[in-house]
Amino acid sequence: MLDRNAASPFPTLIDRFVTYAKIHTTSNEESETYPSTERQFDLARLLIDELKAVGLSDAAVDDNCYVTATLSASADCEKVPTIAFISHMDTYPEVSGENVVPTFHENYQGGDIDLPKEGRKILAGENPYLAKCIGETIITADGTTLLGADDKAGIAEILEALTLIHENPEWKHGLVKIAFTPDEEIGQGVKYFDVKKFGAIVAYTMDGGQRGEVENETFCADSAIVTFVGRDIHPGYAKDKMVPSVKVAAEFVAGLAREGAPETTEGMEGYIHPISIKGNTSETEVHLLIRDFAQEGLRPKAEMIDKYAAAACEKWPNSSYKIEIKEYYRNMKYDLEKEPRAMAYALEAVQRAGMKPLQGSIRGGTDGSTLSAKGLPTPNIFTGEQDFHGYGEWICVKDMELATETILRIMEVWTEKES
Repeated sequence: MLDRNAASPFPTLIDRFVTYAKIHTTSNEESETYPSTERQFDLARLLIDELKAVGLSDAAVDDNCYVTATLSASADCEKVPTIAFISHMDTYPEVSGENVVPTFHENYQGGDIDLPKEGRKILAGENPYLAKCIGETIITADGTTLLGADDKAGIAEILEALTLIHENPEWKHGLVKIAFTPDEEIGQGVKYFDVKKFGAIVAYTMDGGQRGEVENETFCADSAIVTFVGRDIHPGYAKDKMVPSVKVAAEFVAGLAREGAPETTEGMEGYIHPISIKGNTSETEVHLLIRDFAQEGLRPKAEMIDKYAAAACEKWPNSSYKIEIKEYYRNMKYDLEKEPRAMAYALEAVQRAGMKPLQGSIRGGTDGSTLSAKGLPTPNIFTGEQDFHGYGEWICVKDMELATETILRIMEVWTEKES
């Protein structure tokens, strides 16, 4: 295995991550531009410089904020199929990603973790994976923002692996493509990504959680927009005339069953999740997420939403509603089955890196969901990120090191098996 020194084979990994985490890259679901925020280019431009510094001379960013680069194949490895590694640059928009202060908790000995500000804690009872990190260094934010390990940990791990290869030019590998994408958190990460031009036959998103896990399933995902229409009139003269659409929408949300919601489901169970209400007396929109691991499970959930909307309007005569269903992404499992090497080689790489391989599913989605549907099979590899999308997001340094080694091992397996 490649090595720089026994104590720390990846000495710049954490410095890279801290640098990326401090760059504000939050995406914006309300934006009508692509990418949704100009600030994502700030990280993209830095990554171009870093990719070029490790020998990927074609590194570039296009108008869509897609960063791409190529690691040329070693001599005698030109026939190895082209694979790729991908991570996203944006962070979750509903928790601040500005002025992130990465905070180190060294030699973690168990129990809750106190964050420096706002009196927030990471509760061990809600984070059982912490028990696997005893004696290790944990990185959090300071309690005022998210951390951004989702997915800047993945970016740091990819760059660190490339750095090690650059320092060891004798190490054999096939041609490897790299991509960093914007707007993944709002479901638009690879909306304009040209899979054919990219040229890989298999890709791996570095965007997973616990060490050793390789994920080959995601939800099938739709969204629903339910628009309630009422009747507005001057409130001083509203008796027996006004129909406030906001109250009809509130009736609808309050009527949704708790059974089948995110807070009551786990594992392979799907859900219906109202995420926002926007409107006024005349018209109010309710946005909902619909998730199920089986595509055929989406329609019954959409029909259930229709049922609850109709029930709300029955309680408010002269109100009405309409529903729009939008397709987001589909379970990538079916597409991955067409290229079994993608999973098999990744699981072997995890084992070579000294871990027990864990094949898992994602209660969410990644860029890999859409890429797989576009013809680029893309499993998801662990990075170590935990409890993401909140103030209590954290990551274990050991997991980041193991993820970096797994990237190298994936290249190794493909080269050995396919030379």
